[in-house]
Amino acid sequence: MSFSSSIKTMMAGSLWETIKVILQALILATIVRIFFYQPFNIPSGSMKPTLLVGDYLFVSKLSYGYSRYSFPGGIVSFNGRFFSSMPKRGDIAVFKLPSDNSTDYIKRIIGLPGDTIQLRNGVVFINDEAVHKKRVEDFEILSKTGLRRYVSQYEETLPNGLTYRVLDVEPYGSSDNTIVYKVPNGHYFMMGDNRDNSADSRDHVGMVPYENLVGRADIIFFSVGTGVNGAFNIFLPWTWPTGTRWFRILKIIG
Repeated sequence: MSFSSSIKTMMAGSLWETIKVILQALILATIVRIFFYQPFNIPSGSMKPTLLVGDYLFVSKLSYGYSRYSFPGGIVSFNGRFFSSMPKRGDIAVFKLPSDNSTDYIKRIIGLPGDTIQLRNGVVFINDEAVHKKRVEDFEILSKTGLRRYVSQYEETLPNGLTYRVLDVEPYGSSDNTIVYKVPNGHYFMMGDNRDNSADSRDHVGMVPYENLVGRADIIFFSVGTGVNGAFNIFLPWTWPTGTRWFRILKIIG
């Protein structure tokens, strides 16, 4: 074998080894995404202040077990769940919108099966008991044009002791007082933390079937700014250091 032939053989072998490594990595990533953790990005402000536009999350599929909506495109069709585990009140969950079973939403689980839920003057009542609500410092919102405004922020504590913050952008707004909702068996009542700017179980979303839950949002693995100041642009490397929200990376979601 000539020297040039040996070089070509070595290069071909090296290329094949590289391809094998890439294929193995892709297969592993696919398995992780389907069965363990799915990445999800926040497209709207309905979960402010807990989640911000530009947050990238890992959603744990192990948390609630698997339904047909756990698999991409619903390619595996079956009813119910296997390896199922019940959600906890206060979990932030990704689910398929009941009206089309394809659009992903993310909200907080407020009502469990059998609960009654109502808002009275902005206070959540679960089974006719008020959720503790305490005023804290205002939340700052920076628009894309650089305009700053401050909205009322509260701390809520659910009956199980979980504490989180919510926004009240429109005091005495139309969504601050509701009818009494009865959560059917096998369903959950979902609400956004940005109470006046969230499409959730109070309106067209309705009650969410257990089967529609995709997984629980566990951790923010990356976060980028979207406003006029500190905006991140993947094509402009000089924006990466200032456009990345470093303080939100690896933040546990609660």
